[in-house]
Amino acid sequence: MSCHDADFSLSIQQEAPIFLDATFSCTGGQLLALVGPSGSGKSTLLRMIAGLSRPAAGQIICGDSCWYDQAQDICLSPQERHVGFVPQHYGLFPHMTALANVLAGLHHLPDHKREPCAREWLARVHLAGLEQRRPAELSGGQQQRVALARALAREPSLLLLDEPFAAVDRATRETLYIELAELKRELSLPIVMVTHDLAEALLLADRMTLLSHGTTLQSGQPREILAHPVNETAARLLGIRNLFDGELLRHDESAELTWFRSGEHLLACRLDARWATGSRVRWMAPNSAIRLRAAGQGSLPESHNRLRLTIKSLLVLGDEVRITASFAGQELPLHLMIPFRLAQKLSLREGNTTDVVLLEEGLRILQEG
Repeated sequence: MSCHDADFSLSIQQEAPIFLDATFSCTGGQLLALVGPSGSGKSTLLRMIAGLSRPAAGQIICGDSCWYDQAQDICLSPQERHVGFVPQHYGLFPHMTALANVLAGLHHLPDHKREPCAREWLARVHLAGLEQRRPAELSGGQQQRVALARALAREPSLLLLDEPFAAVDRATRETLYIELAELKRELSLPIVMVTHDLAEALLLADRMTLLSHGTTLQSGQPREILAHPVNETAARLLGIRNLFDGELLRHDESAELTWFRSGEHLLACRLDARWATGSRVRWMAPNSAIRLRAAGQGSLPESHNRLRLTIKSLLVLGDEVRITASFAGQELPLHLMIPFRLAQKLSLREGNTTDVVLLEEGLRILQEG
């Protein structure tokens, strides 16, 4: 049995040459995004899955096939694993046509079936009519489609994508996102994609694993991770900039709120009884938890957490405005992004003050680390 409609799981540990303590899994038909900064071990793990590099310890399992198990001295070759791999710069042979590049991956098929299969996959990735072009005659997006056709024509157990959209422009990237999402629906195999682009992971992935210094920080559904980062390191990887110190005051179980002090403000978040009264804590306020006056009626939503901000800077970025502001008793600034039209409606200017609320359900108290 292959990985189709089945589970893929990995647990790898090693000290050198790069430290790894990684665990993640996905099922057939799911796309798992490995997200982390450069040097976090993402591409190394992809090579280990493909069989191009051997870990020191752990297990890699696809369906009912064990690809690697250090304890049992199992390590299948790349050919035995039958993985489809799209490397970061596509790995196409420059002297060969698109058709020949796909044919190069089809040695598992009888001779008479290879060309029809290659042509069928080129058509499926919207390259019909371009079979005789060499990579230099193709755009970046077309080169990526050739690499994807070559990987999928092998009928792989698992598809690996290493920064698949890094080398193409934004417009091409948007088109390729749609095509990959459609392919994912059609195919029942697990897909593991390396990316450092959080927006890409949120758009495409069914599951996401955050990696830092070779270690799995957190795995789960992307929007769940974004709403509930496990610690401060995870929050920073997710691009959350509003991280502040506070002191935990009390838990109000009847109201399902936890109260804490930060600067000169008494704030509340959803009940989180992990923290002892009086303990120093770190808390986060994602952009989605910050509300200015609603554009229509000039009012603020109901919340215990009302702040008066002094605007330090406004930076217009297309249809949005990035605001940096201060509030009483806090040295660190508060960052927020709002629509340009709302900034105009509220007549926001540098030096102005404005009221905001922090929604209780959006604030989080974080573990250290």
